[in-house]
Amino acid sequence: MDKAKTVALVAHDHMKRDLAEWVRYNWQTLIKHRLVCTGTTGRLVEETIVAEAGGTRPPALRIERLKSGPLGGDQQLGARIAEGTIDVVIFFWDPMAPQPHDVDVKALLRIAVVYNVPMACSRSTADFLISSPLMDREYKPQLRDYGAYLSRVIP
Repeated sequence: MDKAKTVALVAHDHMKRDLAEWVRYNWQTLIKHRLVCTGTTGRLVEETIVAEAGGTRPPALRIERLKSGPLGGDQQLGARIAEGTIDVVIFFWDPMAPQPHDVDVKALLRIAVVYNVPMACSRSTADFLISSPLMDREYKPQLRDYGAYLSRVIP
């Protein structure tokens, strides 16, 4: 892995404004990394960065948009985490509103923990993650060995 990270950005509808503000504040750091976003969050992130860059898309901006969360984007992101291609997850989820795809959201949170991927679910945690010195250097998370668990579950 090079110094650039692959950063997943996700926000529920009521949290998109918060994520846009966070992106506006951190856009110069974010364009140093590869961004993967779900659905309309990706459009919002790109529009925010372009606006902050003076209306022109920065050549360094690398952004990939997956499907919308309720249409499978959360699951696509979970698969990327399991494949080891996501380094950091910034997920501004709405703790006050039930989501039609709560099961997918819970699965995404769970898989990030299983694969020990740094994840921020609030602006404060996102600020700590993006400002960490580890964002600018190689980092390989320690993975737990689930072999014993699997041998008990799958005889």
